[in-house]
Amino acid sequence: MQIDSAQLDTFAAVIDEGSFDAAARRLRITPSAVSQRIKALESRLGQVLIQRGKPARSTAAGEALLRLARQVSLLEVEAIAAVKGQMEGLRLPVAVNADSLNGWFLPALLDVPRELVTAFDLRQEDQDHSAELLRDGTVLAAVTADPRPVQGCRVRPLGRMRYLSVATPEYAERWLAGRPLAEALADAPMLVFNTKDMLQHRLLRKVTRRRLDPPVHTIPAPGPFVRAIGLGLGWGMIEEEVVEPDLAAGRLVEVAPGNYVDVPLYWQYWKLDSPVLNALTDAVLRAAAAGLRS
Repeated sequence: MQIDSAQLDTFAAVIDEGSFDAAARRLRITPSAVSQRIKALESRLGQVLIQRGKPARSTAAGEALLRLARQVSLLEVEAIAAVKGQMEGLRLPVAVNADSLNGWFLPALLDVPRELVTAFDLRQEDQDHSAELLRDGTVLAAVTADPRPVQGCRVRPLGRMRYLSVATPEYAERWLAGRPLAEALADAPMLVFNTKDMLQHRLLRKVTRRRLDPPVHTIPAPGPFVRAIGLGLGWGMIEEEVVEPDLAAGRLVEVAPGNYVDVPLYWQYWKLDSPVLNALTDAVLRAAAAGLRS
């Protein structure tokens, strides 16, 4: 059985853009043509490939097909570039956790030869969940906390991000002073990045040996998260390199001095004979060596 390349491209476009109409605009065809191609592909494979919703998503059956679409697209662009001597139209999807994206990772993109990549498509995802984007075919590579290779992927260790628990001196005086830390942390307002962010809870368990349920503020952006701590809204975990100047200047203090959370990070990428992925991998490893703990 052979898969029609136009149908495969259309399937990937629907998942990327989130709807049939948006895929039609990207491919410069009518929504009806998109629908016909998807129906023909599903009929040929005997499987429903797309969950019709807002946004449209791949079904479990469609994930293998999406991985194939990504691989074919990358290899086609590289093959054409090898013939023409110029890379055209490559959009490389990569998953990165917010703190890496806000810190050590971006210099790696500047280190990739410009003639190899037309555009990067970065997807922000928590390091404990980014491997899922490899499994379902959304991305070609990912920064992840999972050392176990996703099927069809290679894994390279990157280093460790160290997080410190911090708050303003005024916050610490109000909420933490005058009683045992484990008791104080049960009541002290805490910040998390999103529902996937378990760093603060890991610190709580490390310090108190208990599962606590303090008041929690959710602030899903790195800049506002750090600013909220600086304003005294709550305590939270911030990367060591980001918070060190404020600790040295006394603008922030450690909530649990001597305690920290280290997050090992790994680079997972598909096993393809791809100059682009190889160059990106080399650049990411160099950036990690400069920006992460070994």
